[in-house]
Amino acid sequence: MRRPPAGAVPRSAHDWSRGVSVEQERDKEAATRARENVFAGIDIDRMSERRDDRLWVEEMERHPDTRFLVLDSEGHAFAREDAECLLWMSPEMRAERFGDVASTLLGLADGRAWFALVLDHPQADLYASFAAHRRMSLREAGLILPAFEAGLFAYAKGITHWQRQTRFCSQCGAPVLVVASGHRAQCTNPDGPHMHFPRTDAAIIVIVEQGDACLLGRQRGWPAGRYSTLAGFIEPGESLEDAVRREVREESGVEVVHATYHSSQPWPLPASLMVGFTATARNRDIHLRDDELEDARWFTADDIIRGMRSGSLGVPPPLSVSYRLIEHWLALRGVSLDDLVTTSLPKR
Repeated sequence: MRRPPAGAVPRSAHDWSRGVSVEQERDKEAATRARENVFAGIDIDRMSERRDDRLWVEEMERHPDTRFLVLDSEGHAFAREDAECLLWMSPEMRAERFGDVASTLLGLADGRAWFALVLDHPQADLYASFAAHRRMSLREAGLILPAFEAGLFAYAKGITHWQRQTRFCSQCGAPVLVVASGHRAQCTNPDGPHMHFPRTDAAIIVIVEQGDACLLGRQRGWPAGRYSTLAGFIEPGESLEDAVRREVREESGVEVVHATYHSSQPWPLPASLMVGFTATARNRDIHLRDDELEDARWFTADDIIRGMRSGSLGVPPPLSVSYRLIEHWLALRGVSLDDLVTTSLPKR
């Protein structure tokens, strides 16, 4: 067996082929993951221990520093026409105009309480009439809003969507009453009241590599040339890693050897959590199955560069964890996806 020279750093701490320490590699790897996914990483204390304290919640609703994030019945927020920022309702307006609309406590951040309000169509039209407001979707918000506002919007949309979908007890069919400042639904059946809590559907999304290439696929109906990482929902009795192996095999026929967690992203469109992975394939044999994908291909970094520069290849939008996975994979090869996107934009 070939041995390193006497006094050398053990191979466990040094890669002899490249002259790079394992610690340096880990630092480089960590740096490529440093940027938070869109909608993730908001610094807010959700105050779960005070949600049932109605007196405290009502005090927070009246506090002059409190702000209410207003959503319409379709889950759109209200934004200012003259700026890329959300429009926040004050406690005074809420008490004067919308005092009968139940609020949902989101938490405390930046020294104030944050709540969500959902207005029906007439109420939303009334609110919009007070000033020059426009409505903003969560997808648009994820692309243009500051991280805190986008994350709070995602949080509010997710919890209020669950409230709208949870109208009856799944055990007995009786109506439910939303309590705990919007975070729990209580069955009204006196013979056996059940409690219901917000649910999130977990899904995996993965960039698979083999040698110097990564596996990307496209679905029918996507914009021409767009490819993305593979994804799918977790099934009962399945671990996250099992889901990675199954989904990649089902969609592309590629066999995954092992998978490593990358990052996650709340995806309330309407109620999912995307769990991102990097994975290694046994080989590059692709066998498309069950029409799940229109196409799947192996792309080297050079393939991606050439494809994006020529306009023949498109990637998912920057708000998605898929973008972050591709960004991470390219960054380890010295390529900036942000720069590629910028230089690939059509010239005006």
